[in-house]
Amino acid sequence: MIYMAEKIAIDATKPIPLDDHLCFSLYATSRAIQKLYHDGLSKNKLTYPQYLVLVALYEYDHVTVKGLGELLSLDSGTLTPLLKRMEKEGLVTRQRSKDDERVVNVELTDLGISKRKDINELPEILVAKSNFTADEWNTLEDLSKKLFMNITK
Repeated sequence: MIYMAEKIAIDATKPIPLDDHLCFSLYATSRAIQKLYHDGLSKNKLTYPQYLVLVALYEYDHVTVKGLGELLSLDSGTLTPLLKRMEKEGLVTRQRSKDDERVVNVELTDLGISKRKDINELPEILVAKSNFTADEWNTLEDLSKKLFMNITK
């Protein structure tokens, strides 16, 4: 059976070589980006998921745990232990809403803001290493977001 999506044809009767699997390419690229970020993160005693939390909270300021999970595509079972560790390290505060105790608000502390600023150059390093033009970079971002939205509908 051949699956068609406009101009893309995949013959399901033949195995696709590993190098032709988009999922593998994206996985390997994601791991390479995390490795590229490693030095800057470890110098600041941060993990990659903690970095993503700092980025999201710096951008959105006051966020609920549920909202943060949606932003980062993480479930509460993954996010809650991560936030507890970050709170213990003094990077974030978690506070139950006065209106609804089921809602937990998360904010960066001054230390969290400082760490976020300390690692601000990481995306610049990635862009420089990519050797992409601005148009190529924007196309990659747009297509990545489109793919994510389409497969998570």
